[in-house]
Order: sequence, then structure tokens, then C-alpha cells
Amino acid sequence: MNYDNACKYLAEQYPAEFVSWLLSVQSQDIRVLKTELTLEPIRADAVTFLQTANQILHIEFQTLPTSNPSIPFRMLDYSVRLKRQYRCDVEQVVIFLQATNDEIVFTEQYQDRTTSHRYRVIRLWEQDSAPFLANPGLLPLATLTQTGSPQALLAQVAEQVDRIFEREQRQNIAGCAEILAGLRFEKDLIRQFFREEIMRESVIYQDILQQGLQQGRQEGRREGKQEGEIALILRFLKRRIGEINPMLQERIRGLSTEQLEELAEVLLDFSSVADLMAWFAQQERREGEVTLILRQLTQRLGEVDSSLIEQIRRLSTEQLETLGIALLDFTEVADLVAWLEQQAVSD
Repeated sequence: MNYDNACKYLAEQYPAEFVSWLLSVQSQDIRVLKTELTLEPIRADAVTFLQTANQILHIEFQTLPTSNPSIPFRMLDYSVRLKRQYRCDVEQVVIFLQATNDEIVFTEQYQDRTTSHRYRVIRLWEQDSAPFLANPGLLPLATLTQTGSPQALLAQVAEQVDRIFEREQRQNIAGCAEILAGLRFEKDLIRQFFREEIMRESVIYQDILQQGLQQGRQEGRREGKQEGEIALILRFLKRRIGEINPMLQERIRGLSTEQLEELAEVLLDFSSVADLMAWFAQQERREGEVTLILRQLTQRLGEVDSSLIEQIRRLSTEQLETLGIALLDFTEVADLVAWLEQQAVSD
């Protein structure tokens, strides 16, 4: 799904570049259409519809040749739906990203006893890399194009990314390039050429992370537990810093909902297991501070209601430090309640 997100982002952010490449048409009047079609709506994250003049360009990115329903039938289905909904010509292109000899990547039509439908297929590994290297909108796809020296090609892509002047564009192109390069290269090799701090700030990384975490939370709610989010966090950690030992996995499983959300927010800042260990150490220091503050509050005010304790546990490190000083002036629980309400307002 990461590859789908990266390709969809590129096609929708750089529609003119894709129209020029796939249709040989120079046009700035291009509209990105929604991917949900009527007639029992279907949706696929790897699909992009671009409308230019009186024509729709339907791009479908594929990493695997197998699907259900099959790719040829799906292209027929999309074509009929698009023509019924928009009533114009439809040009369909399936772009296969990963090299394979499967017959589907050499198939350009759907055929049964009464119906024949044609579409185009592009096998990215057969494409000349030069046009991709020369165009920022297509640059991340260059990592998967034809080459006699894959490592030299990866170096060329990284060099072209570094030449992009505008920082935000550079971040986003780097993020897409790193994701797509993962279909061909080992993670350690990719990190030799791409600067980690640039990639992790890209919107595509953030979008993938947030989509994944949202899905994990939904799965967790359906199961009545946090396993969906925990599993997702473990997968992201494995991808970024390598295999996580069982002891650390257990520590992650023992985190509260709030701590899991906090960990999810800082995942992209991790580059090694040491970063994760440092985060746990920070959590331990924070928990110790919470315990000390609760003990001091009990001594000054008596038993503190569980709802107030929960609010205290959600405070930031800076807020806890402030509370540690402010509580010396508290004489009753109402003082604590007022202080917490003030913090909520300032947030």
C-alpha cells in the first residue's frame, strides 16, 4: 500500500507530467477526478483519473500481476463505468512497477466470447531512465527503470533530488523515491544515498503513517483492544530501525493508549534502536515525575479523584514540571481543578 500511496501522490501532484509522458500531450488544463465511481462504488488507492480536454487518462499502478478480479477484467469494468459517468473517451494505462515474467504484464486486452477490450501496459523496468531523471514529477519512478547498474541509477536519482531547490518539494520527492526504491534495493543501500531527515519530513511519509495508525485504531476498536495499533507501530519500527527484540516488543505492548499515541507521533524521528531506548527512558523519567507529583498532592490535599489523576497523566513534561511547582500553593482540591482547567484553556 505504501507504493500505491506514493504513485498516487505523484500522479495527482504532477498531472501535467503524467499526461505528457503517457499521452504525449502538453496541457495545464487537467482535472484530477475522484477515484470512486458510481454503480456500486468501487475504490482503489492505486488508481488515478486525470481529465484533459474531452479525454480521461486512467492510470493504474501495480506491484503484483495477480488480483481479484483480474487486471484485464478490472480495466474493462473501469472503462465502462468511466464512459457512463463522464461520457468521453478513456485512455487506460497499467504501469507495472516490479520486474516479473508473469503473462499478465504482457497482456493488453480483456477477451471473452463476446467482448474484447484493449488497454496499454507499461513495464517500468523496460523504460529508459533519462526522461524520468529529467523530470521531478517522474523522478521517483526512475529508481525502477532500465539500467545496467542499479546502484549507479540510485545515486543519480539521489543527486537529482538534491538539486531540487524548493525544500518542501525536495522532501516529498525524496520520500516517494525512497518508498519506490524499496521495490528494488535493500533499505541500508537506500539510506546511503538519501538523507533521512529530508525523507521523514515528506507529506507522503506522514500520510502513510497517519492512514496506517487510523486503520490500526479502527482494528483495535473492533477487537476491543490496542493490538491493531501496536502491530502497526512494530511494523514501522522494523522498517525504520530493523528487527525489534522480544523484550522491547513486550515493553511496547505494555504501553497505555496515550503512550502509544505519543510513540506514533515520534516514530519518524527514530533512526536506530538507541532512539527507541531513549524514548523509553524519557517515559520512565516522566512516570517517576507523575508518581512524585501524585504523592505530593495526596499529602497536601488528601485522596485525589481518579478522573483528576487521569488528567495529570496526560500532561506534557513541561506541564508536569510547572504543576510540581504550582502544587506547593494548593490548599484544596479546587485549586488543582482550577489549575487543570487553566491548562486545558491554554492548550
